[in-house]
Amino acid sequence: MSQVRFISGDEAFALGVSLARVQVISAYPITPQTIVVERLADMVEEGELDSKFVHVESEHSAMMTAMGVSAMGARAFTATSSQGLLYMAECLGYVSGGRFPIVMMNANRATALPWSIYGDHRDSLSQLDCGWIQIYVEDAQEALDMAIQGYALAESENIRLPVMVNLDGFVLTHTYEKVNIPDRETIDAFLPKRNTWDKLDLDNPVSMAFTVGPELNEEFNLLHHKASINALGELARIDKEYAKITGRSYGNAVKGYRTEDAEYVLISLGSISGLVRDAVDRLRKEGIKAGAIKIRMMRPFPKDEIAALTKNVLAIGVIDKDISFGYEGTVYTNVNSALLQKKIYIPSYNFIGGIGGRDVSVDNIESCFKEMINADTKETVRFMGLEVIDDC
Repeated sequence: MSQVRFISGDEAFALGVSLARVQVISAYPITPQTIVVERLADMVEEGELDSKFVHVESEHSAMMTAMGVSAMGARAFTATSSQGLLYMAECLGYVSGGRFPIVMMNANRATALPWSIYGDHRDSLSQLDCGWIQIYVEDAQEALDMAIQGYALAESENIRLPVMVNLDGFVLTHTYEKVNIPDRETIDAFLPKRNTWDKLDLDNPVSMAFTVGPELNEEFNLLHHKASINALGELARIDKEYAKITGRSYGNAVKGYRTEDAEYVLISLGSISGLVRDAVDRLRKEGIKAGAIKIRMMRPFPKDEIAALTKNVLAIGVIDKDISFGYEGTVYTNVNSALLQKKIYIPSYNFIGGIGGRDVSVDNIESCFKEMINADTKETVRFMGLEVIDDC
């Protein structure tokens, strides 16, 4: 039987990892991720989880340990945040290029400088090109469920890629909510023990972490690319199977809200998506046909789904908790590219907000919609609630 507990996003993710029966946890603490590995350490110590807990000396070592574990055919987990993720950056390509199905939780946190422990998306979005599948969750329930679904996705035979699940720092990692926790038997039936041929085995040797010359390197990258694209359909399939046993469905790589007749749509990632829906509901009462799109998966990027949801709107806006300095937000760049590929030519606006954990209110989001409606098209990138000063 499932049970309901009042827990934080970090604790929810740790319980999801436990239900996935992870065999080795390689851990190095960093705020606001630390609670995840602390709870898993408690479970191992108390005998609730039959797993090996390895306290390594750095995030770099955490990822390399997980890679070694995965190479032996076992299920590996690690977690990080911000500077820790950047310290791992050298290792991320090894893991994805070697097709090791590791799941990692990243607690989204601003990168230095200025130094901050609060959350934005600059850490994970900086690693979009490292070859990992990237998923963003909205609340603690989705965090627990995506810890489990993450392994089902990573270990799918036509995927075999690592998955990074991103939780907004503090806003989600440390906020307490009611979370429904499935029983182990249910999850065991959904996610069996990992059984793979792709491992170090003296009886059936394979080449792993290999060197390839120019004549074949591009072919390996093409296979990697195709596997990543497969994750769009695979996520939808896994979600349907998970809904059958838990009653919870998160949809595909994107999720629309009141988009059927929307004239103005705002696109978001992560925990802010709930606020966007609240703003949509308020604006609908004023007669404004507002809609919202939550992107759940940034890699692979769901370009077809986004185009389908926006093809009939008058304008779109994208909220970015990130900026590529000197240009625009990374999510905005990806959305615009998706629309252009589908020959959808509509005004688009980039709202930069929540940098360094700055609070974003429903009123701020309502203002984004109203700026789209009354917009001067000369300025497409706007900092929410700030006046841009030329002489900084």
